[in-house]
This record gives sequence, C-alpha cells and structure tokens, in this order.
Amino acid sequence: MAEKTIAGVNLSVSDEGYLQNPDQWTKEIAEEIAGELNIQLSDKHYEVIDFLRNQHKQGTPLTIRKVGKSGIVDIKGFYTLFPGGPLKYSSKIAGIPKPASCV
Repeated sequence: MAEKTIAGVNLSVSDEGYLQNPDQWTKEIAEEIAGELNIQLSDKHYEVIDFLRNQHKQGTPLTIRKVGKSGIVDIKGFYTLFPGGPLKYSSKIAGIPKPASCV
C-alpha cells in the first residue's frame, strides 16, 4: 500500500492507485483522478460511478456486461465514457477496488 494526496486529502491507495477505503471518496477526489486519466466527468459519468459504488456496497461483482445491462449506458457508451479501460478507470474514479475481472 502507498499514500497519495488527492484533492488535498492524504489517502491510502493500492500499488495501482485505487483507494483502499471507499468511504473516503468525494466528488473532488473523483474529479482529480479523472483528470489524471484525461477524462472530463459529466452527469452520465456520475450515473455510472454511482451505480458502481452502489453495486460495490452490496458486494456484487462488477463486469462490463453488468454495467451495459444497468440501463444507464450500453457497453459501447461505457467505452466512450471511459476509453482505454472502462471498468478499470470507472472503478478507480469511483473510489472502489479494482474489479477482479480487470487485468
């Protein structure tokens, strides 16, 4: 584990930069992480982020297919919102651990 200051808050993060404590997440932290990934967050991004955070709280394993079937965004739209690694990047921005389905 490492320490990283994000949005002025000192946080414990994994070696890959995922928050260790999802309860420390704020929108300001999300904005800074997204900026590091060259992603400008919109309302649609936050709908996906909220879905991921809720699924994580319920202990539901996350997959790209599950997000695509959420009714929020289809799989193509998910890739458009979070290019280069939609589940990996959206999870990181959402402040939840990296899903097991991500390499």
